[in-house]
Amino acid sequence: MHEFDSFDGAILIDKPAGPTSHDVVDAIRGQFRLKKVGHCGTLDPNATGLLIIVLGRGTKLSEKLMSSDKVYEGTIQFGETRDSYDAAGELVSSLPVPPITLAELNAAAATFVGDQMQMPPMVSAIKVKGVPLYKLARKGIEVERQPRLVHVYNFKFSDYHEPIGRFRVACTKGFYVRSLAHELGQKLGCGAFLATLRRVVSGKFDVADSIEFEKVLSLSSSELEKRVIPFLKLA
Repeated sequence: MHEFDSFDGAILIDKPAGPTSHDVVDAIRGQFRLKKVGHCGTLDPNATGLLIIVLGRGTKLSEKLMSSDKVYEGTIQFGETRDSYDAAGELVSSLPVPPITLAELNAAAATFVGDQMQMPPMVSAIKVKGVPLYKLARKGIEVERQPRLVHVYNFKFSDYHEPIGRFRVACTKGFYVRSLAHELGQKLGCGAFLATLRRVVSGKFDVADSIEFEKVLSLSSSELEKRVIPFLKLA
């Protein structure tokens, strides 16, 4: 039985808007000269929040950690439809937002709670014949996607000032909050897109216990070591 190394495990990162999840992995690998580094669950470049980074033999647990339920917070902007379903996309249509109260918005949101078949957006990392969909989308190619069974435990707005609503959603893995924003906009007849997104919980881990990405890169190896959640605790 191999002894576990002090870097076999995971660290919780609070990802800023801008870098991709892969950028975070590359930076940590390079900065600390670690051979094996991975992440559990992609966050879009514009999204912020909890990114579980696995190190060393911790990478063997990435599938297990990725399969956990997630909680997100963010804002949805109504009245505009975008091709990527989020703020990074091209504007497709613009429509007036009907007068709607917070209670009416939550009544519409409640219809998404439970099991559903969700169509992944074209601008996503899902691969078709080995090619990520977003690469095809950039070339203007739309391909047939398979809907996936997902579950929404809870979807609620805490605040609404037209055209922006602030929400929190708890869901299973592989769920696209962008698609949820898009579908809610379709239901209300005015269109909508995901304006901001932050992952606050993944499985038993909370963003409150994470460390900011920039701060991680300023740590020494021994300081990083103290932040590692050991392999056996993860398993």
